[in-house]
Parts: sequence; C-alpha cells; structure tokens
Amino acid sequence: MRALLVENIHPDASARLAKEGYEVQALPQALSTGELAEAIGGVTLLGIRSGTKVTERVLAAAPGLQAIGAFCIGTNQIDLAAASRRGVAVFNAPFSNTRSVVELALAEIIAMARRLPEKNAQMHAGRWDKSAAGAHEVRGRALGIVGYGNIGTQLSVLAESLGMSVYFYDIADKLAIGNARRCSTLAELLDAVETVSLHVDGRDGNRGFFGEAEFAAMRPRSLFLNLSRGFVVDHAALRRAIESGHIAGAAIDVFPDEPKNPGDEFVSELRGLPNVILTPHIGGSTEEAQQDIGQFVAAKLADYMASGATSLSVNMPGIALPVPVGSHRLVHLHRNVPGVLASINRVLAEHGINVEGQLLGTRDELGYVLTDIGPAYSEDVLAELRAMPVTIRLRTLRTP
Repeated sequence: MRALLVENIHPDASARLAKEGYEVQALPQALSTGELAEAIGGVTLLGIRSGTKVTERVLAAAPGLQAIGAFCIGTNQIDLAAASRRGVAVFNAPFSNTRSVVELALAEIIAMARRLPEKNAQMHAGRWDKSAAGAHEVRGRALGIVGYGNIGTQLSVLAESLGMSVYFYDIADKLAIGNARRCSTLAELLDAVETVSLHVDGRDGNRGFFGEAEFAAMRPRSLFLNLSRGFVVDHAALRRAIESGHIAGAAIDVFPDEPKNPGDEFVSELRGLPNVILTPHIGGSTEEAQQDIGQFVAAKLADYMASGATSLSVNMPGIALPVPVGSHRLVHLHRNVPGVLASINRVLAEHGINVEGQLLGTRDELGYVLTDIGPAYSEDVLAELRAMPVTIRLRTLRTP
C-alpha cells in the first residue's frame, strides 16, 4: 500500500502511516494537476494541503485510491462530488489549527491599531517617529466577525478578554458566545463595528463576497482582515479603499492566486500599501498546529482503512462500528436508494452467513454499510455484492 503526501505535511503523518504498513512518499511542494495525475498511479492514500487540486482527471488516474486527507481546514481544492462517485473518502482537520489562526488575527488587529507596519518600516529606514498619531488601543473597539464557526467563535472569546465589543454575522443561526451580539444582516454588522474580520468557508457562493459596496459600507478609518479564502475579497476594491483613506489598515493572509512553491514571486494589488500586513497563507502555520493536523488526519486515514470508520469525513456518511475480535468486516458504499440493506442481507442469508454486527448511514446520494461476519465465506459472496447495480465500492477488512 502506498501513501503520497505533498506540500510539506508534518513528519508525524508519515510516521503514523508508515507504522500502519504504508510505503510513504513525502514531497515538500504542491503538485500541478498534470504532475499529480502522473504521480498518483498505484497510490492508496493521498495527503494534500490547500495548494494542490484534486480534480476528476486526477481521480481518474488513481483507480486504487481509497481516501484523501486534506491536512488543513478547507476542502474546496478537492472535487468532492467526483471523489464520492468513485468511493473515495475525504477527511480534513476542522479544529486543529483554530488557535493558530485566532492568535494571528489578534496579533494583526493590535499591529494595525498601533500602526506597527509603518513604524517598523520607518525604523528600518533610519527614521525615528515617536508620534502617537493614529495609534489606538484595541480595548473598547468594536470587532465584527463574519462567519461564526470554530475560528470565529474562539476569536470572539479572546477578543472579549482584550476588552473588545464583539458583533458577529453568520448565515446559519449560531448561538452567541459570551457577550457577543448577533447581527441579522452583514450591513448591520458593518455599520456597528470598527474592525471587520472574515472567517467564511470556501463554498462557491462566497466567491466575490466582499467588494466595493461592502468596503463603502464600513465605517471610515476601519480595519479589515481576511484569513479565510482569497477569492472572497475583491482586492482591487480593497486597494482603492485603502488609498482613499476610507480603510485605515488591512491584514490579508489568503489570496486568489498563490505561488505554489517557496521562493516563487508573489503578485498582488496590495503590495506596497501603508499599514497593510501581507502574510503567505500562514494562519495555521505554526509548529504546534501542523503537528496536530499531521497526527489527526493521518489517524483518520488509518482508522478508515483499518475499520471503515468515517467519523468526520466531509463527503461520506459518518458512522463507526465497534471492532469485534476475529470477524471480517464488509465495507459497502452504494447509491442511496431504498432496499439496499435488505439486498445485502439477502445475499448473506442465501449463503448461510450470519450477521454479527451491522450499521448503515446515508448522506445525500450515498449509503454506507459496515457489516461484521464470520471468517468463513466464499468469493461468490463478494462477487454478488460487487455486482449489485447500486454498488460503488466494496472492501473487506480483517478485524484483530
């Protein structure tokens, strides 16, 4: 069994998969679609981060691929529908780098409020300017959080501990944490706060989410942060808002087009602007977060391959069945239509096979069944299950 890990995934992931018996190839760089399609033949497990795209073409080149690990939060770089059609499970790390992103956001809010980027540049240029003009404490300022998920809620808690008033807006009905106040519309939030931080997800509907109109609706001399997805913000509009003085500072960690390899040129409309902090997509790039992500996602991949458990999969029905001793487990992924479980059990009954444990889960167009049976069965049973018109993929696992 082979595992391919790209984009400098933490060594703990390689160590965990190697311990499970995988031959691991780890690459430091992202791969283009063509490069990945060439490299993925014969690969059982694929690990990527945000810079590598897994398309239909890539999946077609990997008939033996069983699962993909996104060693990051986002999965919009993966064609999830195509992966599901081919029976490839996808796992990510929705919580592991939350603290690192939040700490960066808070550091940037303080840095912009104190105009540290400009002070730092002046000092390096040999100019001493001790003026307090334009520098402010964050205590007492109003922070608006757009997207109140794992990162947004933790930012809310820590910002309150600094004395900030927190407002949030989310399209889902989210419970306010602490003293945070929920806004019913984005316009309501923009009118109420002096600092706006985006933490929305990577769905296509968020493309171009924040642009000319939204910057115009912000209070004069506000601060703006985006540590979510590069394509949600119109950077040309942001540049105009900063150059006009309407926006007093910005911190951007994600970009519509990002270099694939260290040392590649970074091109952006936002280069060279005062009080603008540009970071190379490092929100979750701390040693602590990357180690935790490496361990978490690798464990999910290993558990899926060993037991069929799909808990926290982003595209499969999420189920986990306790692993019995001395049984064989049938892992059956199928199209979600009525009667599949009865059909599976009928095949087993016709061959005199007793079911020792079974669990079914469904999600959208997919159904997923784990069935534990004794070790005595023929290949004919597996052939009949594979031949069912609704079958997408069948795996057999030996339990300890």
